[in-house]
Amino acid sequence: MKKLIRKYLPDTESLRRNRWLAPFASSLGHPRLWHLNRHSCAGGVAVGLFAGLIPGPLQMLGAALLAVLLRVNLPLAMVVTFYSNPLTIVPLYAVAWAYGRAVMPLLGMTMVPGATFRPPRIPEDAGFGDWISALTDWFVALGEPLLVGLPLLALTLAAIGYVTVLGAWRWHLVRSWRSRAARH
Repeated sequence: MKKLIRKYLPDTESLRRNRWLAPFASSLGHPRLWHLNRHSCAGGVAVGLFAGLIPGPLQMLGAALLAVLLRVNLPLAMVVTFYSNPLTIVPLYAVAWAYGRAVMPLLGMTMVPGATFRPPRIPEDAGFGDWISALTDWFVALGEPLLVGLPLLALTLAAIGYVTVLGAWRWHLVRSWRSRAARH
């Protein structure tokens, strides 16, 4: 698996030569951003899961910035953000809204009584601008429960992703050790 992934990863020299990335070459050249080990991959998954819930088209940029800051696997962090997409964003936001609604009383925050989560209403003949406007109105209408629940869900998913990758990596290593020992 590592060989397949390494085959498609760019090398640091190609990043330095890229005119768009040249100003960031010193940051992007850090070896931990491209290294495939359990901590870098677990961190990359956690960053991608966290950044995947950033509203709007800033998810990949957020994942890249966090990966560079935290020195975790950059390509993995950016790829993992694709778990939130036009098909999954409404269910994810519904979970975040419910999470926020459940946690708000614990934080001493009051909620609007009778508030419910409803999917966005986008007309069938809506153009791109109408679509964005309808989604923005929907996002604002969800209010405080979503504002509380979204970062909490992002942190929860990041923590679960980090621990899961570490556990899966450990399981794979133990299985490899046992099969190697059985062969000898």
